[in-house]
Amino acid sequence: MSHFTVSTSKEPVRLFKSDFLEFFTHIHPAVIVVIWLPAAILFMVLSALQIEAAGTWLHLPAGFVIGLFLWTLAEYILHRFLFHYRPRNARQERIFFLFHGVHHYQPKVKTRLVMPPVLSIPLAALFYLFFWVVCSLIPGAQPWTGALFSGFLAGYLTYDLTHYSLHHVPFRGGYYKFLKRYHAQHHYRTPDARFGVSSPLWDKVFGTYPKTADTED
Repeated sequence: MSHFTVSTSKEPVRLFKSDFLEFFTHIHPAVIVVIWLPAAILFMVLSALQIEAAGTWLHLPAGFVIGLFLWTLAEYILHRFLFHYRPRNARQERIFFLFHGVHHYQPKVKTRLVMPPVLSIPLAALFYLFFWVVCSLIPGAQPWTGALFSGFLAGYLTYDLTHYSLHHVPFRGGYYKFLKRYHAQHHYRTPDARFGVSSPLWDKVFGTYPKTADTED
């Protein structure tokens, strides 16, 4: 995304001529809480109803924690390889500007900091299908599907709210102050590194954590 300039304007750039389509590009962070928190609870309940089939209740906390962990990897992969895909022609550049480039162009616009449901719901469906297929292939693992997906959704919700906060909450210290500086560097200094938003873990694992000790905004 380094080929996009950064705008300091607080007035959102218009993405579509159609008012109907433009409406769906502006999302208040409360919307994702309303959608994904009940969804995470629902899938955990569905998994809990399969305790007898699982033979133990341990699949609930274990699946949830594993799902959370898997989200951190998905967050990194999506951000690095999908959101920061390098367009090969003008059509692709337009598509990926709509997808993520607009956020790098206007990082302070509050209504474009969380993923629109028109994108997140289909992606969530694909990930659920992935979990369902994998658990179906492992004998006795089917009851884990809901707990894994519940943790995964909780991780996604935490990520999106963290991302919003890193841009608009003045953290004074601690881990979130570090994340705020880390993410600011991704935007303004190293757009081809520091892809982790809720954690730098996978940047360290995959070599996109700059070796410099500089952590200033």
